[in-house]
Amino acid sequence: MARLSRILAALAASTAAFAAPALAQDTQPSTADTAPGAAEMIPEGGDIVVTARRREETLRDVPIAITAFTGEALTRGGAIDITDLSNVVPNVTLEVSRGTNSTLTAFVRGVGQQDPVAGFEAGVGLYLDDVYLNRPQAAVLDIYDVERIEVLRGPQGTLYGRNTIGGAVKYVTRRLGDDPTISARATYGSYDQADGVVSASAPIGNGTIKLGGAVARLSRGGFGKNLTTGDENYNKDIWAGRATLQIEPSKEAFLRITGDYTKDKSAPRGGHRLIPGLATGIPPLDDVYDTRAGLLDPKQEVEAWGVSAFAEVKPTDWLTFRSITAYRKDDSASPIDFDSLAAVDVDVPAFYNNKQFSQEVQALVDMGGLSGLLGAYYLDASARTVFDVRLPAGVTAQTFGNVKTNTGAIFGDFTYDLSEQLSVSAGGRYTWDDRDSTILRRTYLGGGSPIFGGTGVLAATTSNFRGQATFKEFTPRASVSFKPTPDHNVYASYAKGFKGGGFDPRGQSTACRTPAGAVCTPQEVFDFLSFDPETVDSYEVGYKAALFDRRLNIALAAFRADYKDVQVPGSVGTLVNGQQTFIGVTTNAGKARIQGLEFEGSLLAARDLAGAGDRVNLSWTMGYIDAEYKRFIDARGINVADRRAFQNTPKWTASGTLAYSVPVGSGSIDASGTLAYRSRTQQFELRTPGLDQKGYALLDGNIVWTAKGDRFSIGLHGRNLTNKKYIVSGYNFLGQNPDTGEYLRNAAGRLVPTLGQEGVLTAYYGNPRQVFVTVGVKF
Repeated sequence: MARLSRILAALAASTAAFAAPALAQDTQPSTADTAPGAAEMIPEGGDIVVTARRREETLRDVPIAITAFTGEALTRGGAIDITDLSNVVPNVTLEVSRGTNSTLTAFVRGVGQQDPVAGFEAGVGLYLDDVYLNRPQAAVLDIYDVERIEVLRGPQGTLYGRNTIGGAVKYVTRRLGDDPTISARATYGSYDQADGVVSASAPIGNGTIKLGGAVARLSRGGFGKNLTTGDENYNKDIWAGRATLQIEPSKEAFLRITGDYTKDKSAPRGGHRLIPGLATGIPPLDDVYDTRAGLLDPKQEVEAWGVSAFAEVKPTDWLTFRSITAYRKDDSASPIDFDSLAAVDVDVPAFYNNKQFSQEVQALVDMGGLSGLLGAYYLDASARTVFDVRLPAGVTAQTFGNVKTNTGAIFGDFTYDLSEQLSVSAGGRYTWDDRDSTILRRTYLGGGSPIFGGTGVLAATTSNFRGQATFKEFTPRASVSFKPTPDHNVYASYAKGFKGGGFDPRGQSTACRTPAGAVCTPQEVFDFLSFDPETVDSYEVGYKAALFDRRLNIALAAFRADYKDVQVPGSVGTLVNGQQTFIGVTTNAGKARIQGLEFEGSLLAARDLAGAGDRVNLSWTMGYIDAEYKRFIDARGINVADRRAFQNTPKWTASGTLAYSVPVGSGSIDASGTLAYRSRTQQFELRTPGLDQKGYALLDGNIVWTAKGDRFSIGLHGRNLTNKKYIVSGYNFLGQNPDTGEYLRNAAGRLVPTLGQEGVLTAYYGNPRQVFVTVGVKF
């Protein structure tokens, strides 16, 4: 009975997951040690080392829910960009933001931010080589020249430069090695996908100085056509590069200076109308990747670049000093046709201009039983968003929003081992956030605004606002870990997350009225356009283990978060002085509760089945989340919490990967298949029939042959093999019942548009089936 109980316990635990598998081992795992497309697994008899707490630890030692992927595993799994990770990470959503090509929308455990305009901070932090990216534009990072990607779930603030309330995604590029290297990868596939990546590095002189770089050309034809402009729709046209100077004068000193550049000239992404035109009756197109969007200005273009310097000095064995300095800039020109028709109905040309300077310093201590860090962080950033909303009859509502952010923080996190089995950790962060916001709203008649080359005449200034606010918060973290043996870890943790408030750049001050209908005072306008900070208290318990001689590796986490003053941005169509326009509306939902489970695991299921050193690996993930509002006051002053849901937060996420590896000749063949499932997803807080996505599953497959020594590889990859059509985002400007979400209809039974004449219910879809071949060489 005891033996049976142990077997059943192991099987139950094996539905768990690698909520903490990450990074690499002391020696790089072979291709047989990983399941392509899934998180990195522990090689038999080995340990994966993670740096989630800014020091090297095995994944079982870390009381944090984390999933990580090595660059090799991502390449073998056919990963294209960072959004692919959400298929195999529980309770995570990473997607391209609505009518853009490279703006990222990220949610972790129900916490995130969907609106990319200036003024709204991300709920999930994205880091590129330890540099926090302050804005989501140009943040859909392609997979090239990457060492690993880590996904941390839950609030982060005592270990990283910028506080993030929902979690963090870390994109880490490779450090340069001691030997000269040249590698190249070429890909060709369906929709004329043609990618090429070349990277090289070499030491100079006695090896203390190393130079390296990578160039990537990423292109693909469109999944569909724009029937109005003739452009391809959902195509890809990207040039990217990275250069690194690495200086290592001794084992105690290290300096790396890195620069990166990305140019995206992909065609505008037009959406698919889900309803016929309400004024013209134009029917929806049969192909969901086709569009009739007619907006051509400004010319679609995204340019992003940055430089960073990472310096590390070790004056003693137990003390390390680090400095991370960075400057980044990105500019986006995006024409977004909300109505996706040729006529000017709800057409939105937009400019996004962002820049940031950040400085982080750390002092890391490792004295055996006591380890941790002290750090300080500073960010000076500005974000400008300018866009027109062009409406019928030549009416244009222009928005100019400019937000300057100055933030500083001091933070620390320490772990003390009370014994070999028991350790405690505690940390804290004090953050200052200063916001300085300019909001200018103008109405033009007879055409678009001059900034986009329009000939409209200024008719009214509806907002001319300058606001400043400071937000301060102390956010603690604590955890306790008990390891009855080195292969088992039970932990409990608490962390508080914080995100500062701000001002809605789409807000219209002339729309502010007192309950009696009078014009608002300056203070009332300030209150009308501003929104408060949000906080979350997150609790987590977990279990991590390596069983059966470390052939089975599991992690189980249960969490609960008490979420307060949730920032919910949105916009609505309305009439002001008899003219149709739109107004930004940002709500601080009073209270919410988020709780759930996460299971991840990897299993060496079989070995030497054919007597040739072959093996079968299983990897799987499962996430369950119950997120509900407890208090949500709408514009009528009614608590509608029971009629609102969390956006981009499916209740269930799951994936399973079956991988088979067998030696062939002087190399090996790795074959794998991954099935990923996401349950029903709601686009907005209010139910949006037709736009909300029902549950669906995606099937991927890979076959890769790798020569001995990893010198040459050729792989066949298939993504979304069943060609599932699924909605990832969209726009809605139709009248709805504020309680049920049902669409309103007029006396003639027709849907009622709230912006424009044709009605806006527009969807954007995930990628269709793609099959491609990749060839790689290394010298």
